[in-house]
Amino acid sequence: MITEDLNEQMQLRRDKCTELKGTMEPYGRRFDSTHSIADMLADFKEGETVKVAGRMMAFRSHGKTIFADVKDQNGRIQLYIGKGKISDAGFDLFSQLDIGDLIGIEGELFVTKRGENSIRVAEVTLLAKSLRPLPEKWHGLKDVEMRYRQRYLDLIVNEDVRELFQTRIKIISSMRTYLDQQGYLEVETPMMQSLAGGAVAKPFETYYEALSTPMYLRIAPELYLKRLLVGGFEKVYEINRSFRNEGISRKHNPEFTMIEIYAAYQDYQDMMDLTENIIANAAQQVLGTTTIDYGEGKQINLAAPWTRMTMHESIKKITGVDLTQVASIPQAAKELGVHFEEGSTDDAIVNEVFEAKVESELIQPTFITEYPASLCPLSKTKKDNPNVAERFELFVLGQELANAYSELNDPEIQLENFKKQVEGQEDKAVDKDYIRALEYGMPPAGGLGIGIDRLIMLLTRSENIREVILFPQLKPEGI
Repeated sequence: MITEDLNEQMQLRRDKCTELKGTMEPYGRRFDSTHSIADMLADFKEGETVKVAGRMMAFRSHGKTIFADVKDQNGRIQLYIGKGKISDAGFDLFSQLDIGDLIGIEGELFVTKRGENSIRVAEVTLLAKSLRPLPEKWHGLKDVEMRYRQRYLDLIVNEDVRELFQTRIKIISSMRTYLDQQGYLEVETPMMQSLAGGAVAKPFETYYEALSTPMYLRIAPELYLKRLLVGGFEKVYEINRSFRNEGISRKHNPEFTMIEIYAAYQDYQDMMDLTENIIANAAQQVLGTTTIDYGEGKQINLAAPWTRMTMHESIKKITGVDLTQVASIPQAAKELGVHFEEGSTDDAIVNEVFEAKVESELIQPTFITEYPASLCPLSKTKKDNPNVAERFELFVLGQELANAYSELNDPEIQLENFKKQVEGQEDKAVDKDYIRALEYGMPPAGGLGIGIDRLIMLLTRSENIREVILFPQLKPEGI
């Protein structure tokens, strides 16, 4: 047990628990419920005998009568405990219970004189004694740091938080179902890799003692999923946890969830259609609408088709400057007030201008296409313009939500791109096995990655990524 100063309530609960141990188990065992509370309320049959388990959330004693509320994962119902309607031992046990205790009850459904659906309790079983009092309902759990750190408590006392995470689960389930119906196969790839590839990011490093080998937590599953295309799987996806040893912000968590999808014989245009369909379907299936109301007249419309613009078109639209026509891109960027590192290439500066001036203005779903090829080492280039990549990124509410390519499947070009990418970086290496896989032949393919956490933020109108991750990364207590 954690040693700390016990307040009066905590000490009283521990004393009750000690007393109960003399006659029973205050931490019970298996309990067979006949219903969930939600199902029972949806098909309420007065007089039916039921068994349910849950956490006691309210307690009101009136001498020979006790009223209590119990809730399970999806519902809440009132209990009526009357002296003479339950054994003396059962009534005495109920008198010793506290809000927060987990109980199993058996009884009969009835409607009170006030018209409230309730259970007349005949038997009660204590399943787990709560040694800590819950926050008072009129105060709730408001401390944001505590909510994230003690998510279990957040879920108990904040109904809207539990509903948000149930919505998250349903959204992911709807995406999985949609892809399964389209003939995609869900696969699993390594989370621990000898080379960190598939994206540009700083990895978390570890060490595999059995093989005496440095390893990395994956930053993306891309290169392994494309190996499966080589092997003959034509439509695959993975809902994956990936890790990037970078900053924490309202949009970033070092451990995050995304879905990566690959389809042989397709390209990035097909991936645009898939992105529209999978997100709009998730919204419709789970929320019942493709319109997300953000208040103050701001509505996000997820119904297809979405806006499609090239990077240069978007820059011209927002800033009024056509960077394809200026004499000097660095000078034009400076005049726009955009900072960039000295020695940056024109392509890198164009991207800096886009990120600084355009991203935040992309509120409705917008596909940005035709990225500079030099910034996209895993993408095919356009057939009529080798300086432009067949790539898009999706932006909604000013933040990136998805990224996709027509996947590069030429092993010689891919090797050259990898060499340029790792040039001058001693801690980086070319993934030679991936090149070897390409040499056996990978079909032309479209690849797509969607940030699940950010998508949940969008669909649940959450402003911070930590609101949609059950256990976000935090500093250890006391640091």
